[in-house]
Amino acid sequence: MKTIGMIGGMSWESTASYYRAINEGIKRELGGLHSAKICLISVDFDEIEQLQREGNWARAGELLASLAVDVQAGGADFLLICTNTMHKVADAIQSKIGIPLLHIADATAQQLIDDKIDRVGLLGTRFTMEDTFYKARLTDKFGIDVLVPSPANCARVSSIIYEELCLGAINAESRAFYIRQIAELAERGAQAVILGCTEIALLVQQRHTEIPLYDTTSIHAEAAVKMALTDR
Repeated sequence: MKTIGMIGGMSWESTASYYRAINEGIKRELGGLHSAKICLISVDFDEIEQLQREGNWARAGELLASLAVDVQAGGADFLLICTNTMHKVADAIQSKIGIPLLHIADATAQQLIDDKIDRVGLLGTRFTMEDTFYKARLTDKFGIDVLVPSPANCARVSSIIYEELCLGAINAESRAFYIRQIAELAERGAQAVILGCTEIALLVQQRHTEIPLYDTTSIHAEAAVKMALTDR
């Protein structure tokens, strides 16, 4: 079994979901008392969020790249960044390490392709919905068309993540708003909706809508399990 490297804490709530999903996946595949081999470094999310707010992505990339080097030194065979948004600096991180980075958008896109879906809605932080690092990767590398909510609705989707979900707050009103956004994306032609922030699945699950949802936390964790159990 390979050792899974993880940079977590963005937020710790979603990192806990990763840890559980990966270990459950290893137990499912190997049985008995098996659990995942993991080397995890967890950041203080307040520091990262400040850099996001300031637009200081270069410094954020340097910080996470330094931590990725530490994870590699700890014995990791490959790396997960346990957040969608910070894949904005994925190239900066990959350039500093000699182990592969399992990109969350690639894992999600592969699942969409397997399910023959080529037009999706995307919910996440405003950086994920509005910048190109995520949407363009899905479109240019995998041929998947991506739809996002209106600018005003993007702002509220994002504020719910930072002001509620990252603090562990689950509100019914916010869930109803998200469900409306999912329905509107489907009305515009989305065949499914990507829950493109690792906290969103804490608020919205498949039982809340008939529209197919792609939980990036679950997909990323499952891809990590598969990679960990693939021969070196």
